[in-house]
Amino acid sequence: MALKIRYAGKTDVGMKRSHNEDNLYLLDEEQLYMVADGMGGHASGEVASEMAVKTLAKFFQETSADEEITWPYKMEKGQTYEENRLNAGIKLANLRIFETAAQNAAQRGMGTTIVALLLAGDTAYFGHVGDSRIYRLRGDELEQVTEDHSLLNDYIKMKDLTEEEIENFPHKNVIVRALGMKETVQVDINTEKPQAGDTYMLCSDGLNGMINDEAIRKIMLEHRDNLELCCDKLIDAANENGGNDNITVAVVQVAK
Repeated sequence: MALKIRYAGKTDVGMKRSHNEDNLYLLDEEQLYMVADGMGGHASGEVASEMAVKTLAKFFQETSADEEITWPYKMEKGQTYEENRLNAGIKLANLRIFETAAQNAAQRGMGTTIVALLLAGDTAYFGHVGDSRIYRLRGDELEQVTEDHSLLNDYIKMKDLTEEEIENFPHKNVIVRALGMKETVQVDINTEKPQAGDTYMLCSDGLNGMINDEAIRKIMLEHRDNLELCCDKLIDAANENGGNDNITVAVVQVAK
């Protein structure tokens, strides 16, 4: 039995950028929702992020239609079928981006983050590479359920930084893992059992880099009955705080 859900998503160029390198893909028939934040400059970052979400979406569509189809990677023994499916699809996206960049000088060095939420059976699956995030609002509590693959997060884990040191960290935008950087990539896959009313929010760092978690929590609480408006309000808040980057949000709610 598939979980009954509602969802909405929106992407915005922000206040400072001339083009949008983020990509959003909401694949309803697979209950697969994705946000990718590209890097590499005009016509490269947006190519990488679009390739990421479209490759993953196509892999899910093909493996859903034909379960005998040959996979590009071997199954990981410690993972379930759906975990393997998410892992393989993201690894395939990485390889496609890497190979495209290697063959085209204009796209050399392009890459992207990706964060994906899959709802299958009674389980939520999270797959991600980079510093795009998934949050979960359960009751009144907001929790980040992915871990940033960033230099800042590595420093926080190693050095136990103060709030002031985190605020003034000079390399906040440096990520330590992304799609397209190498021929292979390590994908983080996590799972949980959603509860009725849980609201998941996927975002690029153009959102959480502009507003803090408490501001996100308040907006999600106030507008969780209207997911389209929730997306609008989150993006508006990021833009009001400067909108230094592209902003992409997807909100997925498990029905009560």
